[in-house]
Amino acid sequence: MEVTALCINLCEVFLHVDPNKLQFFEYESISLRCVGSHGPTEWRVMNKLPSEFTQWETSAGSLNITPALVSHSEEYFCENVEGERSNSINITITAGDVILESPALPGKEGDNVVLCCRRRTTNNLPSDFYKDGIIIKTEYSGKMTFHKISTSDEGLYKCSISGSGGESAESWLIVAGDT
Repeated sequence: MEVTALCINLCEVFLHVDPNKLQFFEYESISLRCVGSHGPTEWRVMNKLPSEFTQWETSAGSLNITPALVSHSEEYFCENVEGERSNSINITITAGDVILESPALPGKEGDNVVLCCRRRTTNNLPSDFYKDGIIIKTEYSGKMTFHKISTSDEGLYKCSISGSGGESAESWLIVAGDT
């Protein structure tokens, strides 16, 4: 049995993704790093490798993925030697033609958040946006803006480029409540 302590408010360490998004085209560059009040403990970026056995890939406080490959699509997080973990972020790398650019870190309730449906070769195409599998909006700019996002906007989002047949993977949009 695997026991892991979750350390969000106590250690104030979180995983930062640069650029701040969850989906990437294959061969883009991604930088992951542990940010915050580290204290005396060293933190490292980690991810669970796909296999039948539990196995971990670790790095120091940062990890650069250049070039990003589909095989890098994983859950990443920061962990210290005591087994405390930060937030986890699911990164998706696609060899396809369409991604949904959504923030990797949770948006705060009341913030404005933009989702962008992007094709590998062209931006700003008419796009359909879906939440939890149901179409919610068509945007001719390819961008959907949440003005004053709330926790009710949290969910699984994807997009498709109208008329092209290209569709993004799904990404979970997290909204941090007002604390």
